[in-house]
Amino acid sequence: MTTSVPNEVIRLLRDVDAYMVPSGDEVKLLAGNQVRITQALGGNYTVLVNGNMAQITAENADALGLEIEHEKSSAKPEAFSEQQVWDQLKTCYDPEIPVNIVDLGLIYDLNIVDRKNGKFVEIKMTLTAPGCGMGPMIAGEADRKIRGIDGVDDVMVELVWEPMWDRNMMSEAAQLELGML
Repeated sequence: MTTSVPNEVIRLLRDVDAYMVPSGDEVKLLAGNQVRITQALGGNYTVLVNGNMAQITAENADALGLEIEHEKSSAKPEAFSEQQVWDQLKTCYDPEIPVNIVDLGLIYDLNIVDRKNGKFVEIKMTLTAPGCGMGPMIAGEADRKIRGIDGVDDVMVELVWEPMWDRNMMSEAAQLELGML
């Protein structure tokens, strides 16, 4: 497996399912196509292919000739904490913006309910633009990553539109990263 260099042209090693950005439409990129990685964050890869942007998820990294990242499991599971949920949310990114969804200010509410079988995590989140087709992908990634936390029984990620997101909701670090300060 190789290591990716930003903007290096890579030839796909196999056919791979991807999602067009920003529409979220599923497409199949064919083996042999040339792509250029523009963003590699949270385990996912945003690539340029034939002048279009697409997202290749972490489990398909091998199509790019990259190692598939496996979750690190400790011999002894940690006791559940709310911080673990926030830490997982900070590994989720909009494929067009190199800042995690927490620092972008997209998480409006996080509620954890104790249940007999484990924790039920409820999240209300928004997107930077209501028409973004990647919303279900980003919400689904958050759901998957939180379900991977020991002690979590169920997760519900709800996309909401009120209040309307604006850049003032971003953390100072995010604004600095994006050159807005």
